[in-house]
Amino acid sequence: MIWQDLGTPWNPWQELNKLQEDLNRAFSGARTANVYDYPPINVWANEESALCTAEIPGVDPADIEVSVVHDTVTVKGTRRPEELQEGERYHRRERGFGDFTRTLQLPFVIAQKDVEARVSKGVLHVLLPRAEEDRPKRIAVQSV
Repeated sequence: MIWQDLGTPWNPWQELNKLQEDLNRAFSGARTANVYDYPPINVWANEESALCTAEIPGVDPADIEVSVVHDTVTVKGTRRPEELQEGERYHRRERGFGDFTRTLQLPFVIAQKDVEARVSKGVLHVLLPRAEEDRPKRIAVQSV
């Protein structure tokens, strides 16, 4: 009996499940944010501060609000639709518009009075300094 000599019989469903698991493992972490999260945000942090960048092309800086509470930063804004001239109509309309809100929690308390925000080339840059009282303190160890 050749079937018994080969060990466990071939199961195509088991192979498909294994392939799916391999693909999931390969692509995990490639994009952790939800596709509908707008604007897309990156955050870099060190012991002194964090830098948050958000892609907001076509958004007027006057339509953006950045707020900070304790260890949380919120970016709110509005992307307004483009105005059509008389007699014009859309042939294709893929760019979204409307209100958006993104809220992030950082691993430290933010110094609210020192937060800086600016827009450059369609990217919002928000500098979030760590509160002085939340920064690690080096404690000298004494010998007895």
